[in-house]
Amino acid sequence: MVALAFLLALEMTARHYGETGPITNQAQEVIFPPKSGFLLYAGMALMMVVLTWRQRFIALGAALGIDIAFLLVRWAIGADLTEGHPFGNGALWVILGYAYIALTRRTGRERVLLLKGVGLALLLVAGRKTGDTWLLITSKTRPAVLDPYLATADHALGNPSWLVGRIVRATDPIGSHVLDAVYIQLAVAAVAVAMYQLRHVATERRFPRHHLVRTFLVIGLLGPGIYMIFPVVGPIFAYGADGGNWAVASIWPDTPPPIHSPHPIPFDEITPRNCMPSLHTAWATAIFLHSRKGPRILRYAGTFWLVATLGATLGFGYHYGVDLIAGVVFTLTVEAGLRALERGWDRSATQLVGYGTTVFAALLVSYRYLPEEMAAHPWAYGPLLLLAMASVIYGYVRTTKAWERETASVRLPEPRPELSLPEPLSPSAEMPAAP
Repeated sequence: MVALAFLLALEMTARHYGETGPITNQAQEVIFPPKSGFLLYAGMALMMVVLTWRQRFIALGAALGIDIAFLLVRWAIGADLTEGHPFGNGALWVILGYAYIALTRRTGRERVLLLKGVGLALLLVAGRKTGDTWLLITSKTRPAVLDPYLATADHALGNPSWLVGRIVRATDPIGSHVLDAVYIQLAVAAVAVAMYQLRHVATERRFPRHHLVRTFLVIGLLGPGIYMIFPVVGPIFAYGADGGNWAVASIWPDTPPPIHSPHPIPFDEITPRNCMPSLHTAWATAIFLHSRKGPRILRYAGTFWLVATLGATLGFGYHYGVDLIAGVVFTLTVEAGLRALERGWDRSATQLVGYGTTVFAALLVSYRYLPEEMAAHPWAYGPLLLLAMASVIYGYVRTTKAWERETASVRLPEPRPELSLPEPLSPSAEMPAAP
């Protein structure tokens, strides 16, 4: 009910600005070509963790069959096949079909379990639609952006966006194509890790108390609110060709911006203010954290996705270096809070979440009010920023390992008491005396 009220509020806000909201966009994809075909199939895969293998094959076959039918109808009527993805409708129809089955053919725990699977699938897709609406709201309600502050503060880190941007340009087209695929399909990677975590749901008939999808959704819920507090468009828009006439200068990634007294700058009402913090970095960090308990190939994939996402966010000019530091601290704080809710809140959880929140707030304040000092003394502030992030990482690792040791000690079975056998009798006692 809370999620539905939130979606309705975003729908009405988007309508106020003359645009369609997340509910309308999702409803349109039942018939019209979807904008997120891969994500719809990823959501369906997430739902299928509650199904048996036979039901999974039937669901996948039904989705592919429906997509083929939609494609043939659009081709027959001469519809524009380049608008949106040519597939994805079938996955959405299957998800909605299982919602109908849960409500009409299931009862008790089986109904709840199937509805949870459907809910996770729809929430994953709705999260994407909600993010698009949030980005629209930021561009309409925040006419001025704070990019000069971050560009100045980024001198403390050596202007990593400008450096990585030149590296990506030098490795074009291979480097840019790989990073672009990683950047766009982040949700698909998250579903792969989540499916590993939820692999026992079909047999155990219950969901684990904490998994990656929960972290993903909370990050997507809280992050855009910070966009409203600290609106930033990114170096490729504020200092690059993509900003057009609104850009301060067209110098990204060739020439780092000069150090000067920063001030807010006006920007268009189209470009999203979605840089602080970097939610792509936050989500990639969450994938990395949750892949640590998996097999070696999943751990390697989680590490690759994190490194490639960091390279894409900087190399494409979407973020400054200071955005990434804030994104890592933000994720660790959110993950610590969710894990604390799972195991029970205590003093160590309060300290960890409180410390992460304090460091994150201190980063935002320093970016806003100390950028000139940071740029003037990079050898002091650069290591200080990295040390602040490292301290949160250390606190998270130390605290969560202590939680895991505590949980393991509680779950250890008690040793079985040894059976005391009677002492063997002596031979004289065993044989009766002769009469």
